[in-house]
Amino acid sequence: MKILTFCYHLAVSCWLGGATLFTFLLTPILFRVYARDLAGGIVGALFPAYFRWGLVCGVVALVCRLLVRGRFTLVAACILCLMLALTTMQATVLEPRAAALKRDIPSFVTTPAEHPLRVQFRRLHAWSMAANLAVIGGGALLILLSTLSPPGLERRDRGLARPLRRTTFLR
Repeated sequence: MKILTFCYHLAVSCWLGGATLFTFLLTPILFRVYARDLAGGIVGALFPAYFRWGLVCGVVALVCRLLVRGRFTLVAACILCLMLALTTMQATVLEPRAAALKRDIPSFVTTPAEHPLRVQFRRLHAWSMAANLAVIGGGALLILLSTLSPPGLERRDRGLARPLRRTTFLR
């Protein structure tokens, strides 16, 4: 069971770390260093792998969490299911629609912000950002739950068992 607990923590950590790194470090650097259209193209090319990474990590975490019973198992499983649903929606609905709109917009630099395609793209981008932040928040919550009570540890394993009774030879 310890290997499953390890795999659960590893999967959640990799998912949360990958999402955090991509969202708060990689993407801003790309948009700061490269022209807007080029940076958008690079990020768009990375999205399929980014979402596959999240889905694989999420499925591994969910399976491990369900196999290793512990405190907060139902709560953690619900959070993981929500995170997987959001990532699936991003991968199968939001990102393909946004990519199609990007193909129809010649340039984000020269196309006016009020252009109907840009408005649609901005709306999809906002939904995707909200879903991504919710996934990151869910991952952080899972880490917090694990620190409160790691999966697979029973009460006696956490040092909360009844104290030893006095025996006659200790008197």
